[in-house]
Amino acid sequence: MREYLQFFIDGQWVDPVTPVTADVINPATEEVSGQISLGSADDVEKAVAAARRAFPSWSQTTRAQRLDVLKSIQAEYEKRLPDLGDAIREEMGAPASLAGGFHVGLGAGHLQAAIEVLEEFAFEEVKGTTLVLKEAIGVCGLITPWNWPMNQTCVKIFPALATGCTTILKPPQLAPYSAHILSEILDAAGVPAGVYNMIQGSGRKIGTALTTHEDVDMISFTGSEPVGIQIQKDAADTVKRVGLELGGKSPWIVLDDEDLAKNVAAVTVGMMGNSGQTCSAGSRLIVPNARMDEAKAVAKEACESVTVGDPNGNFAMGPVVSMDQFKDIQRYIQLGIDEGAELIAGGSGRPEGLDKGAYVRPTVFLSNNQRTIDRDEIFGPVLVMSGYDDIDQAVDMANDTTFGLAGYVNGKDVEQCRAIGRRIRAGWINLNDGFDFHAPFGGYKRSGNGREWGEHGFEEYLEVKAILNYAPAD
Repeated sequence: MREYLQFFIDGQWVDPVTPVTADVINPATEEVSGQISLGSADDVEKAVAAARRAFPSWSQTTRAQRLDVLKSIQAEYEKRLPDLGDAIREEMGAPASLAGGFHVGLGAGHLQAAIEVLEEFAFEEVKGTTLVLKEAIGVCGLITPWNWPMNQTCVKIFPALATGCTTILKPPQLAPYSAHILSEILDAAGVPAGVYNMIQGSGRKIGTALTTHEDVDMISFTGSEPVGIQIQKDAADTVKRVGLELGGKSPWIVLDDEDLAKNVAAVTVGMMGNSGQTCSAGSRLIVPNARMDEAKAVAKEACESVTVGDPNGNFAMGPVVSMDQFKDIQRYIQLGIDEGAELIAGGSGRPEGLDKGAYVRPTVFLSNNQRTIDRDEIFGPVLVMSGYDDIDQAVDMANDTTFGLAGYVNGKDVEQCRAIGRRIRAGWINLNDGFDFHAPFGGYKRSGNGREWGEHGFEEYLEVKAILNYAPAD
């Protein structure tokens, strides 16, 4: 049983101002796995004051000094990899191989990327007679989700620290353990007091207190569209910067070539990774109508090959994060059936042999790109297929969504993939399964604004200052 009852504020582990605790439920067992404290606006006041005090000195540190701190964090992070993996497996039900592999590896990758960018980043440049400076924006409230806890947390913290900002992290209440361990890592690494602070609690209390606070200069939020909209409204009164990475219903176009079966199988299995709880997941598979029967058969076989079970075992997929999430996904699966979509694989209820825990059957539908399951972000292991007659129709279908976070194209014709990628209205386009920690990540339309990852992630935390006649002509 874990007990994480203190917050990290001003370089110290401290008790909450008003002691209130909440149970954390293991989604694999539906049993209590630990307790955390829930913070209040009073705790936020303490953290913001600490961050504000620390900002003048931290923002004036040199590149070398900040690199030393990041490298110290990196050394401590490596020591705690097993602890982070165990925490993620327990808090959100990710299989041990995934939790201790890609989950913690994403955090390490973003830390390394921040170090690489900081080593070369141009914080000032003379243009003509004007000096253009990029300076830390100030105190940043970082509000993170539960689905990829190290990825979403590290991609905010490390660029913010690297650019000279001070921070207050509000981790997800559903998956709080890994954030607590990460805070222990930053503490052990010797991050100066007040530069990094962490308060557990509800978004309604801690998030609102941060987004409305006069002394918070920026909010970076990853989560749902409705919450992102509310954050923008709350932040408007203080005219603070808001960076939002919200939902997605991302298209995955598979071209009509000899690799179609291989690509459909890979997309189907990939969609089930992390129990489908990925904002950029290619949850709309768009395949040629001329080969629909083949695509359906391949998707069915691939879906049914995905093993589901105890995160401690050798299974490809664990539970979703909570029973509430389970119920919401079940509602969408039933809605797909009720609205007339063709159920290819999976369906309602738990997988056979599992009578407890938030386990969802990997599911594939054939639909028409217009039903509720085609439009809404389900955030579970539910893939929806649709057919196209030609590439123009495929692109139109891909863009027929209120979201615009990601898009995918797989096919042997590289030039055609490139041309399609240019036409998809989304912020992160992946051709034939690429990956790059330095590629900007973020969305069009209702998927948010701003960009994270790599150099573009640094820009989020910087103000631009122009000093005219700094270098007058001779």
